[in-house]
Amino acid sequence: MSAAGISLRHARVRYGPLEALHGVTLHAPAPGVTVLLGRNGSGRTTALRALAGSLSLSHGAVVWDGADVTRLPAYERARRGLCLVPDRRAVFASLTVRENLELAAAGRPLSPALDAYPRLDTLLPRRAGTLSGGEQRMLALSRALLARARVVLVDEPAQGMSPTVAARTYELLRGLDACVVVAEQRLPPGLCAGTTIVYELRRGAVVFSGEATETATATGPPGSAKPR
Repeated sequence: MSAAGISLRHARVRYGPLEALHGVTLHAPAPGVTVLLGRNGSGRTTALRALAGSLSLSHGAVVWDGADVTRLPAYERARRGLCLVPDRRAVFASLTVRENLELAAAGRPLSPALDAYPRLDTLLPRRAGTLSGGEQRMLALSRALLARARVVLVDEPAQGMSPTVAARTYELLRGLDACVVVAEQRLPPGLCAGTTIVYELRRGAVVFSGEATETATATGPPGSAKPR
């Protein structure tokens, strides 16, 4: 495996007596886009959180750019350039849109976020908690853009978005000069091109790995790809 990027190596994660990941090994190269596919309960969100450090491994390792960061806490991974955008509670609800963006920008201009999602310009004075689900996703992803993260982990980025905004979102993710890992139930058409890497998870194990072009039914339901 290439050293550039982030990896799980033989990773096991437990929720009490239940094991959610059963020795998962995967690698997301940098720069590039990697998609973790799977239905609810497949382990894709657990894998994302394990990479971020918000869940501890019971066995195995997390390796980032060749260095073992398994014991590095989530806040330290964030400080080093890792950004997790979870599927819920991804923004500071009590702060305004502008305040959310300013926290991520750390003194830099907000223009990259507003260029990415012009709709946010009119929402700057609004409390983030009053936004629609799609608007909150736009804000959360804009914060990731402003943070200039080296690793961007996103759980269902286009949830609640219109098809047009969703297409724009996948275009933005593909254009990042970063290691991008996206968790999805189905492979979005916007991520089928190029050298997108796909890992399909089922019941906590990897059942397929390869490039998106190798998945014969790319937009079909998980489970349609041929296991390796």
